[in-house]
Amino acid sequence: MIGAIVAFSSMAVGGRSLSGELDTFEIMFYRSLIGFALVIAIASAGGTINQIRTDRLGLHFIRNLCHFFGQNLWFFAIATIPLAQVFALEFSSPLWVTLAAPLFLGERLTATKLFCALVGFGGIMVVARPDLSSLDPGLIAAALAAIGFAGSAIFTKMLTRDQSITCILFWLTGMQLVFGLITAAGDGDLALPSAPLWPWVVLVAIAGLVGHLCLTKALTLAPATMVMPFDFLRLPVIAIIGMLAYGEPLNIYVLIGAAIIFGANYLNIWTDTKSRRK
Repeated sequence: MIGAIVAFSSMAVGGRSLSGELDTFEIMFYRSLIGFALVIAIASAGGTINQIRTDRLGLHFIRNLCHFFGQNLWFFAIATIPLAQVFALEFSSPLWVTLAAPLFLGERLTATKLFCALVGFGGIMVVARPDLSSLDPGLIAAALAAIGFAGSAIFTKMLTRDQSITCILFWLTGMQLVFGLITAAGDGDLALPSAPLWPWVVLVAIAGLVGHLCLTKALTLAPATMVMPFDFLRLPVIAIIGMLAYGEPLNIYVLIGAAIIFGANYLNIWTDTKSRRK
């Protein structure tokens, strides 16, 4: 989980560093290009290349479209609003998964889960404190990114029933490489990063893969009730980075709202774990 915290925080810093020269589609294109090459290389070296299948391409397409949608909005948000706000709103993603799971995964929506979702939404409102007369595009992007990530999580869970991690990562990076190329070059102007930016491009690509691998590995080694509190440590870490590197003030409302979102998520996971044990 320390690896995941470092990776996701690094990706945020790298994404903001790239935003002055590249748009979100171009960032996604170069990130996916490097990620695709890494997946092929690692799968070939590990002997898992033969696990790549084509029998669930439709589901892979929907999953990766959700992720591409969410990730682009996330990169836009980190370039326009304080990093702590982006991370706090991102943590609402599990709550949207809770609401969508009965429709897509056949899971039961209990009163406790619905209560947690409502409390978590209250936390989102505390973080965003939206002014309905002039909504900040960055806040809207961060909130919608969480919904995109929730869709990605739902369809990933469906894919893990019969698809390997290598297969999922292959189509993840491959399809998003195509999505990124189409959207980035659609205006006839695909910008090439300048030499000083290439280290940031590589950092974003590697950090994205490493972060998800670390988080997945942590969940295989320890219960979610133990892992989730560590995941929420990303918020104070990125808040400190934002303060030191970009002069962003520590907003008490962001911390209070994030605590509410965390409490709702933790109660949901703890209740579900207790129910499964019974």
